[in-house]
Amino acid sequence: MNRKFGLAVVVVVLGAGAMSAARAYDSDWKRGRIYYRQICTTCHTAELKKPIAPNDRTMAEWASYLQANKHNKGKDTVSSYFSKQYRDSIKAKNPAAAKYADVPEKDLIEDVKAFVHKSAKDGDAPAGCS
Repeated sequence: MNRKFGLAVVVVVLGAGAMSAARAYDSDWKRGRIYYRQICTTCHTAELKKPIAPNDRTMAEWASYLQANKHNKGKDTVSSYFSKQYRDSIKAKNPAAAKYADVPEKDLIEDVKAFVHKSAKDGDAPAGCS
């Protein structure tokens, strides 16, 4: 019986270790803020002559927009602006793209999600683009 108990304890400990190693990425809203302001805001200001501020939308609106993954009225995807290929294409002119050139796409997306969620109209700290 003691042997079975010992084996069970080992299995539980190993399982707990594996679960903690597989934890979800802990997003960094501050990095998301930098990326949003230096990539998203820069482009929208240049193209539309008006930035898209995080506090222009609610948390639910941001979640829906990011989930839909449609940008430019469906002509391209939001995720394409986080791709390594996109960052490589603008890094000569954009310091944030160069700084985050090697950050995984999914991490940057989560960082920006955290920032717009926090900074949304109904978020903890609504923020514009300044």
